[in-house]
Amino acid sequence: MMISGRVIKLGDNVNTDVICPGKYLVITDPLELAKHACEGIDSSLAKRLSGTIIVAGKNFGCGSSREHSPLALKYAGVKGILVESSARIFFRNSINIGLPVLECSGILNSVEEGDLLELNLETGLVTNQSREMTFTASKLPRFLQDILDNGGLIEHLKKKRRQK
Repeated sequence: MMISGRVIKLGDNVNTDVICPGKYLVITDPLELAKHACEGIDSSLAKRLSGTIIVAGKNFGCGSSREHSPLALKYAGVKGILVESSARIFFRNSINIGLPVLECSGILNSVEEGDLLELNLETGLVTNQSREMTFTASKLPRFLQDILDNGGLIEHLKKKRRQK
């Protein structure tokens, strides 16, 4: 699977409370939740997330294990997340809802806001089309790729059940 999008850069230690502030955890409609994505970082950021790839530094998604944070990003239109490292629970929550997360050492200082990236989720190849550079990110295991290909864990399990 290939995804592409323009870069939105964030820093290190971006936690789930700034991705989806706690006061919005009562919202159950993911489209409404998306309106508040990254509000703890910049109140106007949610309007600019559609069609983007978030690039961030170390420990992305640290903090609470809330599923609201990756859900808000996905429904705001984020196509994928490319980070130097991520909190494990955020990583898995993202995969489970069908939002790709790849880890790529040194990526934060290798791209600029607005660069066009292409991510190959099968090989881990990252191409910065704006700067004609390539990087190698972590390659997702086949079972995680299958979950993403099926749109998330629930759809993946439904598909597996239909195949029996």
